[in-house]
Amino acid sequence: MSRLAHQVFFKLKNRDEASVESLVAAAQKYLTGHDGALEFAVGVREPHYDRPVNADYDVALHVVFDNQASHDAYQVAPRHLAFIEEQKPNWDVVQVFDSNLRDA
Repeated sequence: MSRLAHQVFFKLKNRDEASVESLVAAAQKYLTGHDGALEFAVGVREPHYDRPVNADYDVALHVVFDNQASHDAYQVAPRHLAFIEEQKPNWDVVQVFDSNLRDA
C-alpha cells in the first residue's frame, strides 16, 4: 500500500492574523497524533512567496498517512470532526488535495 498525502488549503472569511493563528492552533490541537499519521505540518502563506502560480489561501495543512485506511479513519475521528465543527464558520474556501505518494 502506498502512503497518502492529505493536503488542505484554507482561505478564511476574516483573513487577519488572529483568525489565521486560531486555525493553526486548532489544527495543532485536533489534527496531530492520529493513528497512521506519519507526518504533520501546518503553515501560513508567506506574502513574499506571491507569484502567479501560487494559490490564494491563508493556511496550509499537510498530513501524510501510512495508507488509505488510516486516512479514512482520520476523516471520521472525533478530534477531526471537532476541528471541523469549531473552525468551519471561519472558512471561505477549502481545497483538499489527496494523493498517493511515490518514492523517488
